Amino acid sequence: MFHTEPPRTLETLLAAHTVEGELYEKLPEDKVRCFACGHRCLIPEGRQGVCRIRFNESGVLRVPFGYVVGFQSDPIEKKPFFHVLPGSSAMSFGMLGCDLHCPYCQNWNTSQAIRDDAAGGSIHPCTAEELVDLAIRYGAKTVTSTYNEPLITSEWAAAIFKRAKERGLHTSYVSNGNGTPEVIDYLRPWTDFYKVDLKSFQDKNYRKLGGTLQAVLDTIRLLKEKKFWVEIVTLLVPGWNDSEEELRDIARFIASVGTETPWHITAFHEDYKMHGMGNTRLEPLLRAAEIGKEAGLQFVYVGNVAGQASRWENTYCPSCHTLLVERRGFRVGRIHIRNGACSSCGHLIAGIWE
Repeated sequence: MFHTEPPRTLETLLAAHTVEGELYEKLPEDKVRCFACGHRCLIPEGRQGVCRIRFNESGVLRVPFGYVVGFQSDPIEKKPFFHVLPGSSAMSFGMLGCDLHCPYCQNWNTSQAIRDDAAGGSIHPCTAEELVDLAIRYGAKTVTSTYNEPLITSEWAAAIFKRAKERGLHTSYVSNGNGTPEVIDYLRPWTDFYKVDLKSFQDKNYRKLGGTLQAVLDTIRLLKEKKFWVEIVTLLVPGWNDSEEELRDIARFIASVGTETPWHITAFHEDYKMHGMGNTRLEPLLRAAEIGKEAGLQFVYVGNVAGQASRWENTYCPSCHTLLVERRGFRVGRIHIRNGACSSCGHLIAGIWE
C-alpha cells in the first residue's frame, strides 16, 4: 500500500508533503502566528517554526500532511493507556519532528530527524483512508498519533481521526503536552484519549528541553476540563527528576486535577545523548509509586520493568481493593470490570472499559 519516496534532501522532501495549516493566523508583512504548540511561533516569510516542519511560504503556513514514517499495531498498554479498552490494539502512526529536543528521547530517529544528521528514516506517502483501512483490517480499536510529537502535525492527525471516527474507531494522542487552547479545541471533536509526558516539575529542566513547565501544566488542566480521557507518564531519570520533593510536587499536581487520573512512573534507560547516570533502579520507582498513593492518587503504575513491580502493574478497585485488571508488561490477564464497575463491590472505575 505504501511506497517509499526516492532520496532527496529531507527538508525538500517534507516540503512536498504539506498543505496550508489550520492552526494559525495571518499577520502584517506576510508573517504568521502558529498555534500548534506552546511556542506559539511568530514566523516571518520564508522561515520555519521551532519544530522546523511548519513553515511560512509567502504568508501561508505550510504544515505536514499525507505521509507516515512509522505505522504498526501495538497493545494499547504500550502507549501507555491502562484505563482504555484493556487488551485491545492501537494502530500507531508517526511522522517527523518535535517542538522539544530531549537528550534521552527513545524515538529520536523520528523526532529529531530535522535537527540531527545521525537520525534517518524514509517517509511513506499515504492517505487518511488507507491508514484507517489498515487499522480496520488488523482489528485495532484505536488509532494513535505517536512516535514524534503529534501536536505539530495536528492537521494530519485530525484528517485521519475524522475517518477513524466515521468507521467506529477511537483516537488518541501520545504527546509531550506542550499545547495551546487553540490546538486542544481543534482536537476535541476528533480525539478521545490523551497521554501526556509530565517530564519534570522544575521549569529549569523544561527549559533545557526547549519548553516550559507552565505550558504543560496548563495543557493537562485544559484536557481534563474538556473531558478528554487523560493518563500521565513521568520517566524517572536518575539525578534529574527523581528527588522525593519533585515527585511529591508532581503527585500533588495530578491529584489536584483529579485523583482518578492514572500516573505511570516509568524506568529510564540510557539513550540518544544522555549517558553516564545509569538506568533507573527498581527501588526509586517503587518509592515514587508510594508517593503517588500518599498524595491520594487512586491509580499509580510502574512501567518498563515487566514482572518486577508486582502490584504496581495491576489495577485495583480503590474501594474494596479487588484485583480488576491483571498485567505483566503489555500483556493483560484477568479482567474483573463489568459495565465500568468493580465486579465485587460495584464501585465505578474511571476509564473506558467497553
